[in-house]
Amino acid sequence: MNDDIRPPLTRAGYFRRERRSVPAAREFAARALAEWCAGARTDDVLLCVSELAANAVLHGVPPGRGYRLSLLLEPAAGRLRVEVDDSGPGLSLVRERRAGDEDAGGRGLLLVSALADKWGVDARDPGKTVWCELELHRRPGPAGEGRVP
Repeated sequence: MNDDIRPPLTRAGYFRRERRSVPAAREFAARALAEWCAGARTDDVLLCVSELAANAVLHGVPPGRGYRLSLLLEPAAGRLRVEVDDSGPGLSLVRERRAGDEDAGGRGLLLVSALADKWGVDARDPGKTVWCELELHRRPGPAGEGRVP
């Protein structure tokens, strides 16, 4: 089949608000990428998945709720989009920040920005979608383009 006419491939999973869901989300993504033969940037994609899922668990999901991880591969474009939807507080909590040398965390979106070609946050009612896009057949240049409305 010609790549120019292949439809996008999608996969979505729902995960609970607990730390052990982060490796489960990563494994979910790894299985999809292996099935799709998604290119040389698998490690970058999986790190982005881990960081976005961890942010949803730590900051974005109210108790008793979960989050949704969606993957969308556009074969013709060679692009993969990762989305994490949560029903937590809005956009004001999503910001890149500089972690201090002694801080154990706080670098998630900086890592996503460095690895992804684009990333951003879209408001939903309730909650938000934090997403990133990676071009699968090339390495990114300097930190990716980010946007927070």
